[in-house]
Amino acid sequence: MSVVSELKERGLIYQYSADALLERLNGQRVVCYVGFDPTAESLHLGNLLQIVMLRRLQLAGHRPILLAGGGTGMIGDPSGKSDERQLLDEEALDHNLARIKSQLGNFLDLSESDNGALVLDNREWLAKVSLIDFLREVGKHFSVNQMIQKDSIRSRLEEREQGISYTEFSYMLLQSYDFLHLFDNYDCELQLGGSDQWGNITSGIDLIRRTRQKLAYGLTLPLVTKADGTKFGKSESGAIWLDPKKTSPYSLYQFFIRAEDEMVASYLKIFSFVGLAEIKELEEEGRKNPQDRLMQKRLAFEMTSYVHGPKEANRALEASEALYSGSLIGKDPEVIRMALSEAPSLKISAKDLEPGLSIEELLARSPLVGSKGEARRVVSQGGVYINEERASVGKVVDASHSLDGSVILLRRGKKDYCLVELT
Repeated sequence: MSVVSELKERGLIYQYSADALLERLNGQRVVCYVGFDPTAESLHLGNLLQIVMLRRLQLAGHRPILLAGGGTGMIGDPSGKSDERQLLDEEALDHNLARIKSQLGNFLDLSESDNGALVLDNREWLAKVSLIDFLREVGKHFSVNQMIQKDSIRSRLEEREQGISYTEFSYMLLQSYDFLHLFDNYDCELQLGGSDQWGNITSGIDLIRRTRQKLAYGLTLPLVTKADGTKFGKSESGAIWLDPKKTSPYSLYQFFIRAEDEMVASYLKIFSFVGLAEIKELEEEGRKNPQDRLMQKRLAFEMTSYVHGPKEANRALEASEALYSGSLIGKDPEVIRMALSEAPSLKISAKDLEPGLSIEELLARSPLVGSKGEARRVVSQGGVYINEERASVGKVVDASHSLDGSVILLRRGKKDYCLVELT
């Protein structure tokens, strides 16, 4: 199967600028790029599809460029935004840029081979061009009448109270200049982006055509949605980050394993590198045994492995299976902590447990109940467990109940856990 046929079957092509692009992708090597603005100190799930797309093209023999927006990040892209972005100071920008550059290098092959990926920073050239040179070489090729017809600009102009600053209005020119610079210096012919980037991408194509009389290309990826049409990529607590310090590998695993049945096959196709034939087999098995959630488990493992590595994916799998099968006892305390990372916790001094606490007192200190009276009632009804064993009324809990001297499992009912951590 050709690379274009596979991309189409996976549902990864939304818009493209010319049929000739598809012929080029199926033929000789193409240099392509995606830009990433350092507005935060980590990439997030919204960036992942573009990264995966670059990796697919790299595996097909093409050369990716990961462009960190050290220059454009000082301005802010208005695409998809209803409000003016807050400008970052240089210190914050440098911090974010360093973190993001480090992350980008984890996802693609950065070797010096013909299709080895490059990580570049557009501040290297944007900071050197003078305003007069920029207006003469770039600005004169842009019609304001055409610019205000672009969705990202028009939608902001229609907001009478907010509008758009000249700073953000000029972002399109800077992104177009990036494309021109990469075209001239790295033979880059293709810019990729999300569907909201189409206007900026086509402006870069036009600039190359007008100034170099040559053809460049653009391709956008579809907006990934949930079954109800809302944007995919955020949890109830906010963005899903690719930095393990901001979103743990276990939380990433849990995010994907909760994928809706009607959407999981699509997510496997667009996000993972699982073969299409195997995905079809998983779909058939999923229809026969939906309770096993095989597709969700495969998706969660594949994506956690790609983002954080196989070791963390296996740890997340072990923790998840142990939690949902009720077999946490006997696991390494770190696996237990991972499994209960989204559960409430209670820190308690080992000295407090030397004489022992009644189960009612321990439960009352936890977030699982609202009062001592509720704690007594729940215990008397037989709904409280210590280390997966039902606790009787008045049971004394002491340090001997700790697992490996560090944690105690407290559970109310079937699913409500609290991790008691000894300090």
